[in-house]
Amino acid sequence: MDVGETVLRRWIEQLKIERGGITPTAKALTSEQIKIQELEARINRLEREKSILKKATALLMSDELERSR
Repeated sequence: MDVGETVLRRWIEQLKIERGGITPTAKALTSEQIKIQELEARINRLEREKSILKKATALLMSDELERSR
């Protein structure tokens, strides 16, 4: 397969960590860890979007209060 010994050791170590239930910071090897990383990325994106919407709502509400005075 023309894979270096160091690379193979790293893959084995990463697989052991993933099977131990720890989400890796590097690219996941198992399908479950890949799915977890995708879901975590989606959660982060949605949290950022929610924060932006909250700030926009607060800004619009403050403008509306200023106009009603």
